[in-house]
Amino acid sequence: MEQPKQEEDYGYDLFPERNTPKYKRGSVGESIFTFSHKCQVMLQLAMETSPYAQLLLSAMNSSGCKVFKDRHFSCEDCDGTVSGGFDAASSQIVLCQNNIHQQAHMNRVVTHELIHAFDHCRAHVDWFSNLRHLACSEIRAANLSGDCAFKNEAARFNFGLQKHHQECVRGRALRSILAVRSIGREEAEKIVDEVFDTCFNDHTPFGRIPHDNKDAKFAFRDYENRDRYYANI
Repeated sequence: MEQPKQEEDYGYDLFPERNTPKYKRGSVGESIFTFSHKCQVMLQLAMETSPYAQLLLSAMNSSGCKVFKDRHFSCEDCDGTVSGGFDAASSQIVLCQNNIHQQAHMNRVVTHELIHAFDHCRAHVDWFSNLRHLACSEIRAANLSGDCAFKNEAARFNFGLQKHHQECVRGRALRSILAVRSIGREEAEKIVDEVFDTCFNDHTPFGRIPHDNKDAKFAFRDYENRDRYYANI
């Protein structure tokens, strides 16, 4: 029988630099001995070229939550099992510089965590006390970030049966919850099932499920032109 974690830590054990940074920010040691510079360059590229990230950054700005690269992103060394996280206590996205080595991976992580940040901005998510809120945002992030896109699933040798996308989203949301909360699998599955349909069908701010960059570009174009459309009605 699966045993839950003994002490609730909200997943902070996966991000050790949140509490005890190995190097002082901006120090020579940091630039020489970590992947920080590469992480920062890939982050900048993601923010400037990924239509997923561009749409989310625009949506957050429109919602009154403008994102600043130096304030709201932090490249850190993490546990080997995670690529990133959203720290609701500091409204900061953690990018795991020791685990992200390709630009496409960085783009997905930035998008996934920006969806959490967007939910934090617009929905006042109770991350620490309401597991349904957490599950909903994890479902949305898995669904809208490209995590479950066909090419990514094929690279994992996960090939689709009927409703494969939904099952991928459900599975990734479940694993994310189990990684950061001290609950059993059965309880986590029940919580995901309770909110799945509503949260899976919430495509805000994309207006659709962006299955690839082409979809995301169209969604970004439509988002940027939304006011022009309504002004002509």
